[in-house]
Amino acid sequence: MNIFTLNIVLAVSWAALTGSFTLSGLAIGFLLGSAALYVTRPLYPGSNRYFLRVWRWVRLITMFLYELVVSSIQVVWDVLTPTHHARPGVISMPLDAKGEMEVLLVTNLISLTPGTLSLDVNEDCDKLYIHAMFADDPDEIRRQLKEGMERWVIEAME
Repeated sequence: MNIFTLNIVLAVSWAALTGSFTLSGLAIGFLLGSAALYVTRPLYPGSNRYFLRVWRWVRLITMFLYELVVSSIQVVWDVLTPTHHARPGVISMPLDAKGEMEVLLVTNLISLTPGTLSLDVNEDCDKLYIHAMFADDPDEIRRQLKEGMERWVIEAME
């Protein structure tokens, strides 16, 4: 049985013991199960990789939510103020993400962030075309996306 399945079993067991088969009850059981498995990780070979992946996914979600809030504020500010700072443009960005799932996740996260939209990926899946609302400095946008969103996705999918 792998560690994730064991964690699910512990979450369901917690919900059964407390009599609370709700999403919050299962979430608490999952967190408590994760803590118990983390403490006993020497008993399970390969469990360090599981906890590293969980940490990377939590970081990806947290950083995406941060980027979502910051870019939303930037777009709202530009829309509500009388002077508009938006200089839209299309930017091509080389992709380090390999595999369809990585490219799909990168493009979707970019599209979900206000002010940016993934337009197209070439056939080799090594170049992404992005429409940016604030494209004053295309090199800076590329750098931010490569060091941020794309790197977080690659690390989470390892």
